[in-house]
Amino acid sequence: MDEPSAKRARLDSTPSETIQIKKNEDTTDLYLDTIDRHMLDFDFEKVCSVSLSQINVYACLTCGKYYQGRGKSSHAYFHSMDKDHHVFINLKTLKVYVLPDGYEVDNPSLNDIKYVLNPILTKQQVHKLDQNLKMSYDLNNKKYLPGFVGLNNIKANDYVNVIIQSLAHIPSIRDYFILEDFEKKGYPQLVCRFGALIRKMWNPKAFKGQVSPHELLQEISNASQKKFKLTEQSNAIDFLSWFLNTLHRDLGGTRKKNSSIIYKQFQGEVKVESQDLSADNSSLEDNPFKSVVSPFLFLALDLPPAPLYQDEKEKDIIPQVPLTTILGKFDGQKVQEVANERRKYSIIRLPELLIFHIKRFHKNNWASEKNPTIVNFPIKNLDMSNCKIRR
Repeated sequence: MDEPSAKRARLDSTPSETIQIKKNEDTTDLYLDTIDRHMLDFDFEKVCSVSLSQINVYACLTCGKYYQGRGKSSHAYFHSMDKDHHVFINLKTLKVYVLPDGYEVDNPSLNDIKYVLNPILTKQQVHKLDQNLKMSYDLNNKKYLPGFVGLNNIKANDYVNVIIQSLAHIPSIRDYFILEDFEKKGYPQLVCRFGALIRKMWNPKAFKGQVSPHELLQEISNASQKKFKLTEQSNAIDFLSWFLNTLHRDLGGTRKKNSSIIYKQFQGEVKVESQDLSADNSSLEDNPFKSVVSPFLFLALDLPPAPLYQDEKEKDIIPQVPLTTILGKFDGQKVQEVANERRKYSIIRLPELLIFHIKRFHKNNWASEKNPTIVNFPIKNLDMSNCKIRR
């Protein structure tokens, strides 16, 4: 007796469907063995290497170069046909595609690449960063300690690197920029790229033991209108001042206290008492001190002048001074003459994190001179009692 036609059709279709499913699974894994992780470097600015566009950029997982699009007229498509490179990852969505076929690949073996491109640390991991002394290994099986990695000096950006390294090791700043998703919330690119760099520095699964700050440097150059460039040396304290104030503004901060993480951690207040000396035929008693309270993000400290002449026995001796001595500027009693004014300084409010700027360089009519005086300071429990602090 013949089987019903409906049942026979259903039985006939089953083997072909099974073969088709198996074929699709095999096809998605076809080119994954061509991926070369040693060629991948996601630290550079995400722009197409041909069109220089930042829109819809993909990275070739075989050679590491960036190309725009994946359509039949795109640079990524032409690259796949010309170089026989087939696996590409979208640098924004993290989706992986095979070109020129154009199908998406979702394979667990690609998760390490996606993590390096966009490392994400949980709150639990972040809270344990300071206790974690476990070494990680890069692709070359070399040890590195997350957070304590080098920043590449591309040309002349070492003045930026020292500031970034310092900020990246302040727990409150580090934790905030690691945990917040600035890109999703639409913050300016300076904030987004700084947060991304901090996460890469603390990435325990990095492909290499150093990080290039190229993306952040490009945005710093754009945001500062070329004042700070990776090709020219600049003063680190000038950059720090600009960087902290710009981060504060881009994070939505205002003139009010504690209006951003920057002001919460770094802003203090100093009272400046000034007496005018420019008035003719007037005694000091006739010109009382005028007081102004000013906010600050760092305190500028003056070094005692270096000796002009030294004895023969002391020519190799570098002068030294305790930090508490140069902090005497803020005792509220010491008077300094600055621009036809006598000034006294006293600290009104100390910030959570106090930055000292020790002024070593002085410009004369011919060149910039450096004061070599060594400042001795305690590692812990700095005594600020000689400063006049009013709360």
